[in-house]
Amino acid sequence: MLSQCKFERAFLQPRHWLTWFGLGLLWLLIQLPYPVLQLLGSFLGSASRPFLKRRESIARKNIELCFPHYNDSQREKLISENFKSLGMGLLETGMAWFWPDQRVRKWFDVDGLHNLQRAQANNRGVMVVGVHFMSLELGGRVMGLCQPMMATYRPHNSALMEWVQTRGRMRSNKAMISRNNLRGMVGALKKGEAVWFAPDQDYGRKGSSFAPFFAVKDVCTTNGTFVISRLSGASMLTVTMIRKADGSGYRLHIAPEMANYPQDECEAAAFINKVIESEIMRAPEQYLWVHRRFKTRPQGEASLYV
Repeated sequence: MLSQCKFERAFLQPRHWLTWFGLGLLWLLIQLPYPVLQLLGSFLGSASRPFLKRRESIARKNIELCFPHYNDSQREKLISENFKSLGMGLLETGMAWFWPDQRVRKWFDVDGLHNLQRAQANNRGVMVVGVHFMSLELGGRVMGLCQPMMATYRPHNSALMEWVQTRGRMRSNKAMISRNNLRGMVGALKKGEAVWFAPDQDYGRKGSSFAPFFAVKDVCTTNGTFVISRLSGASMLTVTMIRKADGSGYRLHIAPEMANYPQDECEAAAFINKVIESEIMRAPEQYLWVHRRFKTRPQGEASLYV
C-alpha cells in the first residue's frame, strides 16, 4: 500500500530532462482559463488523430462491435468526439495533479454523495466501482475532495512518473494499492475504507470469466470484483465523473448501493458489465474506446483486432 513516494536525486539526471520538459509544459498549459483549456484539449485530440492510426482503428472496431446498429455517420461522429475527449483528458491529468483545491472545486458539482455516506455507515467498507473515462485522473482528485479514499492502480514503469502521479493522486486521497495486491484491498475494505476498483478492462484470461458486454457475447471480464466483494463483505456502488455538455465543468455521479449482486462468478461478471454499460452511456464519447477491451477471446476464437 502506497501513501507516499520519495523523490530521488536520480530524477534530475539528463535522461529525465525530456520528461521534466513535458511536465513543465503541461503545468504551464493548465494555468490557462478553463474555457481556453476546453478548446485547446479538443484541438490537441483532433490533431493527434492522424498520428494515432492504430488507436483509431481500435476505437472504431470497439464501437462497431458494441453498437452494430450505428450507421457510418454515427460511428464517425463518436470517434471524432472521442479523440477530442482524449486530448482534453491529457489536460485534465495536469489539472488533477497540479491545480489547487480551490480551483478544482470551482468546476464540479456532485450528485449522490449521500449514497456513499449511507453505504459506509457503521464503518462498513465500500468498493467504489470505477469506469475508464478520459477524465479519470481528475475524477479521482474530485472524489477525494468529497471524501478521501484509496484506489487500485498499476505502478508506472518510470520511477519518475511513478513519483509524479503518486504525488498528484495523493493530494486528496489516502493511499494507492497495486491492483495485484488482493490482501491490501480486502484488508482496507474490512477496516471500513472506500476503495476504488475499475473492472472494465481486459486483464487476461487468468482470474476472469466471459460475459456479455454491449452487443459482444463473450467478453473477458475480471472476477476481481466478485472475489473482493466475497472476501471483504463490502458494499458496492459506482462513481463516475463526466464533462457537462454545456461546457460548464463536471458532474460527479455517485450511484446508490448495488442490490442483488449475484453469488456466482459468471453471473456476477454479466451483472457488473451491465452496470458499466449504464455508466458509459452517460457520455459514450468520453469513454476510453482506444483500449483493446476485446483482446482476450475464448479458447480457439480468432482475434477481433486486425
